[in-house]
Parts: sequence; structure tokens; C-alpha cells
Amino acid sequence: MSTAHSLFEALKNILPEIAGNALRTEYIRRIPEENMQLIKRIGLHRAFQPKKFGGAEMSLFQFTECIVLLAGACASTAWVVSLLCSHSHLLALFSARTQHDVWGSDPDAVACSSIAPHGLVEEVDGGILFTGEKGWSSGCDHAQWSIIGFHRMTTDGSPQFSLAVLPRSDYGIRDEWFAAGMKGSGTKTLLIDRVFIPEYRIQRVELLMQGQSDGFGIYPDSEIFYSPFRPYFASGFSCVSLGIAQRALVLFQDSTAQRIKTNDSSANGLTPRLMRLAESNQQVASAEALLKKIWRETTQYSAQHRYPSRMTLALWRTGQAYAIKMCIEAVDRLFTASGGQVWLECSEMQRLFRDSHMTGAHIYGNYDSCMQILGRELAGLDPDPNIF
Repeated sequence: MSTAHSLFEALKNILPEIAGNALRTEYIRRIPEENMQLIKRIGLHRAFQPKKFGGAEMSLFQFTECIVLLAGACASTAWVVSLLCSHSHLLALFSARTQHDVWGSDPDAVACSSIAPHGLVEEVDGGILFTGEKGWSSGCDHAQWSIIGFHRMTTDGSPQFSLAVLPRSDYGIRDEWFAAGMKGSGTKTLLIDRVFIPEYRIQRVELLMQGQSDGFGIYPDSEIFYSPFRPYFASGFSCVSLGIAQRALVLFQDSTAQRIKTNDSSANGLTPRLMRLAESNQQVASAEALLKKIWRETTQYSAQHRYPSRMTLALWRTGQAYAIKMCIEAVDRLFTASGGQVWLECSEMQRLFRDSHMTGAHIYGNYDSCMQILGRELAGLDPDPNIF
């Protein structure tokens, strides 16, 4: 089992190789096997796995440092790795039997997901039969399990948002991932046809968010599992967005310095460019400060076994989405001042521009959705069950 510090240092050593694979990652539209083997070699894929199965149980703050760094090398790889890791945190809140299914014979196993509540559910003895095409499953080619979302009807006919865990043998994968952003994330569609899911591998989202799931309390000495899953799940998107923005700043700053160096007269003609660099630098620094505050608070709550209130959760989630919004704006400002060369397909800045916008397109990074969550909470209204 690796320590958080050793994982961070090991990650820095493999970044050049991952960055060198970035263009090919886009071309093949999935994370290269070499990248995943590098991640597994240093053990980062086990960041949120319980120590019982050999995991690292990293704190959220330590984990976010790793994903921000990884995103600067390849945003698609960071996107996938952050999701696969956060799913392990979610799995640790499921029943002990589910966890044994996933990690008992393969401690290196990871799970992809498609949590939007779509699909057909048929209640049967001992569980459900599920049928559906579950889209937007990033990194599914590298996962041995999947976590899917659906609505299960209660006795009074009201929908009950639930999640279930399926082995790779229970679903197919359709490759239709041709996207402008996060091209290399391999975000494909899971095909499920009347698959039986036992009751013990199903959890209500409401219970997962209230510390009442089957797995809550299994690890009383843990500092990360005394928490709902959403703060850990949502953190990855903001990490990637911040890492992209920080890398864009480095590229733009280096390019500006080179222009000044090759212009012996002065930097006066670059004044608008310098102004854009300054404002984006401040905006990214502000986003980083806000995110680190949220990640630090989340880490402290978990370590102190303090369960966050609904208001605290709303503030954390909306704050992360707002930081993503700032990061996207900062990248846009730099991109538009970078000249025509960044429109070439081989341009790293163009890739950062496209990937940056994708971080704000996901429901957990979309500020419009998150504003509604916080606004309802501030107004004393019940949460909207349609906004997850």
C-alpha cells in the first residue's frame, strides 16, 4: 500500500509519458492501455479503495492534488482516473457482500458508471431485472464493474432514485464516442438486457447521501468513508478543470515570454496579451483557492466523522461548479488571444480549450444546475428530485 506522498511523487515521474500519449489518446478515443498500466503501477487507481482490500484510503485533499497534476498532462486520462477512483469510494458505502464481489478475487478491480436514472426495472424475487442503454460511461473499457442509476417505484408509486452494481459480464459496450471535448475518455454506452441484479447490490441514493446505506460504518477507523459519496464524486470534474486552466496559463505565459524575447524593441505591442494573462492568472488563482477550501473542509469533516448538513453539501457542490465556470472563462480568454496557430489540430491549447468546456458540460460541473440546488436550499425549499 502506497502513502499519499509516495503516490504524488510517483505520479510526477510518469507524467511525461502520459503527456506524450495525449494526441494518440484523442486519436483512439480512449485511454491507452499504457496509461492505465502506469496508473496501476503506482497504485493511484486504489486511492479511495478500503485498506481492507489493499487500498490507500487517501484523503480527498491529497487525491485532488494528484488529479489536478494529472489533468495538466492529459485531461482525458485525469477525467477517467478520477471517476474510476471516486467510484471505489461509492462502492465502499455498499454492502460488505457487494465489496467482496468486486474486490474479493481482484483487488485491482475498478468500476465505471452511468448514474442518470434511465432504464426499465422489473421487480422480481430477490432483486430486479434491468434493461436499458446506459450512456456516458467514461473509461468503461478499463472497468471490471459498472454502477448504474435508475428509478425504482415505491409502494405508493413514487420514484426512488437507486444505484446498482453490475459485473462486466452482465453488459455490452457500444462505441459511439465521437466528441469535441474529452475525446480520449472513451465515454461509451453500456447495453443491458434483462439482467438480474440481486437486492444486496442495490442502494437508494437517499440513503447513500444520509449515512444510512448498507456499507456505512463498516470501516469505523476510516477517515474517508464517513461521508456521502457526492462530494468525492463531484471533486474530479473540478480537479480536471483546474488542471487544464493551470496548464493553459503555463502555455500562454511561455508563449508570451518567447514573443517578448524575439521582439527586441519592447513588450508594448503585447499589452492586451499581458492584460489577458494577468486576469486569467488571477481568476485561476481564485478558483484554486475556492476549491482548496472546499476540498479541505470535506477532508476535515470526514476525518472528524462529522456528517455534512444539506446546506453544507449544497455549498460544496455549487462552489465547485462555480470554480469550473471561472476556469473555463480563464481558458477562453487565453485561447482567443493565442492567434491562429492554436486552431491547428495538433495544438495543445486547442485541446485544453475543448476539454475545459467539457468539464462544465457534465451535470456535476454545470453551474446552472448547481445554482438551482443552492438556491432552493437558501430559500428553505425541499431539493428537486430531478436534479441529481
